[in-house]
Amino acid sequence: MTTTTHYHYSDETLFISLLCLSFLSFILIHRRRARRHGLPPGSQGIPFVGETLQLISAYKTENPEPFIDERVGRYGPVFTTHVFGEPTVFSTDPDVNRLILHGEGKLVDVSYPGSISNLLGKHSLLLMKGSLHKRMHSLTMSFSNPSILKDHLLFDIDRLVRRNLRSWSDRVLLMEEAKKITFELAMKQLMSLDPSEWTERVRKEYVLVIEGFFTVPLPLFSTTYRRAIQARTKVAEALSLVVRERRKEVEVSSAKKKRNDMLAALLAGDEGFSDEQIVDFLVALLVAGYETTSTSMTLAVKFLTDTPLALAQLREEHDQIRAKKKEGEALEWSDYKSMPFTQCVVNETLRVANIIGGVFRRAITDIPVKGYVIPKGWKVFASFRAVHMDQDHFKDARTFNPWRWQNNSGAASPGNVYTPFGGGGRLCPGYELARVELSVFLHHLVTRFSWEPAEEDKLVFFPTTRTQKQYPINVRRRDQDQAA
Repeated sequence: MTTTTHYHYSDETLFISLLCLSFLSFILIHRRRARRHGLPPGSQGIPFVGETLQLISAYKTENPEPFIDERVGRYGPVFTTHVFGEPTVFSTDPDVNRLILHGEGKLVDVSYPGSISNLLGKHSLLLMKGSLHKRMHSLTMSFSNPSILKDHLLFDIDRLVRRNLRSWSDRVLLMEEAKKITFELAMKQLMSLDPSEWTERVRKEYVLVIEGFFTVPLPLFSTTYRRAIQARTKVAEALSLVVRERRKEVEVSSAKKKRNDMLAALLAGDEGFSDEQIVDFLVALLVAGYETTSTSMTLAVKFLTDTPLALAQLREEHDQIRAKKKEGEALEWSDYKSMPFTQCVVNETLRVANIIGGVFRRAITDIPVKGYVIPKGWKVFASFRAVHMDQDHFKDARTFNPWRWQNNSGAASPGNVYTPFGGGGRLCPGYELARVELSVFLHHLVTRFSWEPAEEDKLVFFPTTRTQKQYPINVRRRDQDQAA
């Protein structure tokens, strides 16, 4: 018995000693590399895991700032860490962020977690590079420029928002309703499809796809990822049917109905895209047009609800627009251009909500920044959120204050410090479309309804920016309030 106990104790001691040696070696190797490369200061955390758990736990709260604040206070605005399995340089400096955003192909390449890459597909715009990306990015922007918005899309946006709000009564899960609106808008813009039971089934599969974005990309170990892959297959099959039908439509020379949507442009292009390529492209664009804009809608309402003076001023602006129009008359481009305070609310919502908190890139060469070097092969994270929440750039940065944008006085250097849609060659191609959708939604919401939160709900930022309970509200039609 004594001998067995002795060896058991020795095995434990050996295991602990090896663990300590591994950790010590990890630290020493990192420090040698840091000295050799001139890395920014920072911590790699514990072996293999790094600081991933600290980052995730922070971003699952309403206040993720301390994760970055503590490290900026200790190391400065550019620091090293180890997250999601790789050594990473975090930048909270607007000049460095600009360098990263505009340095694609020369300094950095796109780099996303395997789960996102697999679910969007290898032919998605997000993963394209070089000249192909430039052509497809330009094509996408051409379908949401001000001229197209004015002449074609505004009518559909107004119609679909009114259609969805018509069914609202009593208790509403705002984020769920916002997602229905933005998905229907995206389907109409991309493929000329009107809302139906079919589009709603596809949308529900999309929800499962997006849930898998920040999971371990191993179906055996992650139920969420396995479910997301299955849902992605169903979405691809559904969109493939649409693509095949539209190919037949194009091939029939006598076809009278010509489409003016993204799918038509892809089918008519000189590149000769396969069905798989087109489906991957559409999958990614649907995600971009669906998830981020619906979140912006929800959080704009939450912030306005918590800021009654802003809500009152916004409502006054839209009541004046509505008073000049007949009952049920659609908004026109001149109406949209006469919403100055609405644009302040949109700007501030995008700044505070930080729907896109930052972007990951991978260094393709050694990059000198601020007296340090980001080594070739390292991940880089340009944090938009950290800049948006920096008191040096925005006074009382963590307070929702739409008035800061009046007279364009919101930021000292807007091009550097205000980047809700990214920048460089990957500037979100639908940025103007998102602003119009949000403005039209707010118009119809505040002119038709009054509301109050149905229960307390919190904002979290991982795996995506959202409210925990989809922001339930109790709504009441304003004409009922006036009658009462």
